[in-house]
Amino acid sequence: MKIAFFSCHSYEQPFLEAANNDRHQLTFFHETLTPETAHLATGYQAICVFVNDDLSRPTLEILMRNGVQLAALRCTGYNQVDIPAAQEFGIRILRVPTYSPHAVAEHAVALLMALNRKTHIAYQRTKKNNFTLDGLMGFDLYGKRIGIIGTGRIGMAFARIMLGFGCRVLAYDKVRSALLQQLGVEYLPLNELLSEADIISLHCPLTPETYHLIDAAALSHMKRGAYLVNTSRGSLLDTPAVLMALQTGQLGALGMDVYELEDDYFFSDWSATPLPDADLDALTHAPNVLVTSHQGFFTREAMQQIAHTTLNNLTYLEHMRLPEDAIVVG
Repeated sequence: MKIAFFSCHSYEQPFLEAANNDRHQLTFFHETLTPETAHLATGYQAICVFVNDDLSRPTLEILMRNGVQLAALRCTGYNQVDIPAAQEFGIRILRVPTYSPHAVAEHAVALLMALNRKTHIAYQRTKKNNFTLDGLMGFDLYGKRIGIIGTGRIGMAFARIMLGFGCRVLAYDKVRSALLQQLGVEYLPLNELLSEADIISLHCPLTPETYHLIDAAALSHMKRGAYLVNTSRGSLLDTPAVLMALQTGQLGALGMDVYELEDDYFFSDWSATPLPDADLDALTHAPNVLVTSHQGFFTREAMQQIAHTTLNNLTYLEHMRLPEDAIVVG
């Protein structure tokens, strides 16, 4: 099968080539998939895309006209896919149903730890031979209330880590995990969790229901000075409302690995150019905000699993043995 990979960086290619093992003909494009770049897939049976690629109706229509029959996602979420359009155009959509949940959960912990103990600030200071402690005081995580919104695989991994710190773990999810409850996790209604938690970490998918889940109203329910960590999807946050809460002190600190309008910025080097996005610029310069560029998934183990699952999905499809949880549009 001829497969065109979009948004493919040099660090991904060795993993994909190793997982392919000469089963398919792979072509790698650095370009993001958009209606303007979809013509690059002409002559390919399948494409493979990442989180910020565009699988909207206009793109899918161009792909269909160019003979593409299949789109494989190198990710779990598929909110970037116009599913009715894919069904209409007969383009099958596959995904990676799971990869190392520990990678993202551990990154959420890393953001929290850095924000709390100000290690990112201390690192910059000591590089300049400044060894003072002013402004670096944190707090013990032991005994704090951690609110987890979404207790799927990643949320569950995060919960287990925080239990190991001696935290009291609160959770909100429509589907409650019996295992987490056995471990001592307490499920609460959303507003009750927001009002009780010292730290809130988001681990839920982006859906119409969760869009701007953390808005001005939700922020007003939170403890004053609470910490917020988002390693899920940028649009879970109402960015202007979060910025206002940071400025007023209602929100004490924010760790974010995703951003609502990240498509034009993340995975690219903007160091030589001022950011046109005023909100993102404000977030990256705020002393109580730590921004990473969607790197929560970025571990060796996760990259290997993503590559193997993606290529195996394509191979299994040829033999009609594809796992059900890998199919978005069949």
